[in-house]
Amino acid sequence: MAEIEREAMEYDVVIVGAGPAGLSAAIRLKQLDADLNVVVLEKGSEVGAHILSGAVLDPCGLDALIPDWKEKGAPLNVPVKDDNFYMLGEAGQIRIPNFPMPPLMNNHGNYIVSMANVCRWMAEQAEELGVEIFPGMSCSELVYGDNGEVKGVVAGVFGLEADGSYGPNTEPGMELHGKYVFLSEGVRGSLAKEVIAKYDLQKGKEPQKFGVGMKEIWEIDPAKHREGSVTHTMGWPLGGNAGGGSFIYHLDNNQVYVGFVVHLNYKNPHLFPYMEFQRFKHHPMVAELLKGGKRVAYGARAITEGGYQSMPKMVAPGVALLGCSVGMVNVPRIKGNHNAMLSGKAAAEAAHAAIKAGRQSDELIDYETEVRSGPIGKDLKKVRNVKPMWSKWGLTASLALGGLDMWTNTLGFSLFGTLGHGKTDAAATEDASKHKPIDYPKPDGVLSFDRLTNVSFAATNHEESQPCHLRLTDPDLPVKVNLPKYDEPAQRYCPAGVYEVVEDEAGPRFVVNFQNCVHCKTCDIKDPSQNITWVTPQGGDGPNYPNM
Repeated sequence: MAEIEREAMEYDVVIVGAGPAGLSAAIRLKQLDADLNVVVLEKGSEVGAHILSGAVLDPCGLDALIPDWKEKGAPLNVPVKDDNFYMLGEAGQIRIPNFPMPPLMNNHGNYIVSMANVCRWMAEQAEELGVEIFPGMSCSELVYGDNGEVKGVVAGVFGLEADGSYGPNTEPGMELHGKYVFLSEGVRGSLAKEVIAKYDLQKGKEPQKFGVGMKEIWEIDPAKHREGSVTHTMGWPLGGNAGGGSFIYHLDNNQVYVGFVVHLNYKNPHLFPYMEFQRFKHHPMVAELLKGGKRVAYGARAITEGGYQSMPKMVAPGVALLGCSVGMVNVPRIKGNHNAMLSGKAAAEAAHAAIKAGRQSDELIDYETEVRSGPIGKDLKKVRNVKPMWSKWGLTASLALGGLDMWTNTLGFSLFGTLGHGKTDAAATEDASKHKPIDYPKPDGVLSFDRLTNVSFAATNHEESQPCHLRLTDPDLPVKVNLPKYDEPAQRYCPAGVYEVVEDEAGPRFVVNFQNCVHCKTCDIKDPSQNITWVTPQGGDGPNYPNM
C-alpha cells in the first residue's frame, strides 16, 4: 500500500479501543498531565456499541481511577444483594452452599451494571479531561517506524472495493502516530494478534484459552424480579461435553441478564454452543423465571480464559497490550473489567513516566512489571489452576480441587504449582467420526430462538459492498478438509449463523454471511484448521448493543 498517500496526525499516545482498558488509560494520562495529546479510536458506531459483558463489576478499578465515581454519577446503581450457585440436572438443581466458597468468590460490594453504559460514562469523563474520542473509526493497519517499532495506526478507511482494492470512492483514511500506541481491542483483536506474532510475545507462555459467551436481556414479570440477585449454574445441559455454565443477573427495571458460556476447548465438533444456550433456558428453574417475559436484546463475545500463565509479554517497541488483548479475566469470578481498568491505569502511568523522561517508542517494561506483580497479577495468580483443572479432570474434580487450590492460594501457596493448558482450543477439536451427533430440540420461539432471529436483536449491520472481514486463507479448505474430517464445525460454533455449507448441483459450498457477524471472534479461535482470520471491518459496522 506504499502508493497510498495519507495525512498523518501526531499524538503523545494513540489508544485503539474505547472499552474499559482504553478509556481508563486515556483518563489516567490526562489526570497525570493535562497537556498530553491523547486520542481514542473506537470501531463501534458509538462508545459502548460493541461492549458485551457478564456485567457484575468489581469497582476496585474505578476506585483506583476515579475515587469519587459515585459523586460523578457513574451508572453503578444495582449493588449485588445475594449470591446463588447451582449444579443443574435436566429436571432439577442442587444449591451449592456459599460458606465453602473462597472469599474471592463473594460478590459483596460488587454491582450489576451495563458495561456499555459504564463505558459511555467513562468516555464522558475522558472528554471532559480533553481526550479526543473518535467512534466509527476502525484501525485496519499498524504503522511501523524505521527501526521496527510500532509508530501508529491507520484508521478511517472506507469504501474499499469488494475484493479489498482501492476504488474511485475509497477514502484512504489517515495515519495517527504516537510516542506510544496502546492496543485495547478486546479479545483476539486483529492488531494485537499481529503484534503478538511479529514480536513473538507468546514465547514461553501457555497458549491462550477462550470461551464463547452469549447473552440475552429479558424483561420479566415484576413479581419474579429480584433486583441485585446473582445466580451462576454449572452442569446441565453441557454435562461432560464441554466446560462452561450460566449467569443470571437481576438488574433494575425488571430486566435480567441471561447468559451462557461454553469453553472452546471442547472435543466434539458436533457441539452447538448456541443451541446449548437455548436448551438451557428450558430448564424448569430458568423457564419459570422467564415465563411471561420477553427477550429484548442478544449478543455474543469470545472470552479470554487462559489466565495468569497464558498472558503474553505485554510490550514491544512502541506498543503495549491492555485488558483482554492480554487476557485478564478471572475465570471462576467471570470478571475482567476491573483488571482491564487497572491495566489501562498502569499503562498510562508507565507511558507518562517515559514521556516525561524524554523517551518514546521503546518497551514500557514498568507497565508489564506492574501488571504481573501488582493487583492484576495477584488476582489472577490465585485462580490460575481452575481452568486447567476443569479441562483436564472435569467439572466435579475441578470443583473440589479448584476450590481447595483457591483457598490455599488465599493463604499464599498452592499444592499444585502452576498447571499448564496444553493444546490450543482449535487443536482440541477431534474428528467427527469419534463423536456422536447431538440432537437439539427445535427452538419454540417463546423461550428459545433460532440464531438469525436472535441476531436481529443484536442490531448488527455491515455494508454489503465492503470486503468480507472474515478471511479464508484457503477458500477450498472448508469443503475439502473441515467438512469430511470435522463435519465443518463453523456451521455450529458461530453464535450468529455466519457460516453455512450449502448443497447444490455442483456439490457442497461454504458460504460466509459476514453481514450477520457480531464480532465475537469465535471463528478465528476455534476453526480446527486455523483457516479463518477475523479482521476489523470498516468503522461503525457490527453490533449496536443498547445496554449490554
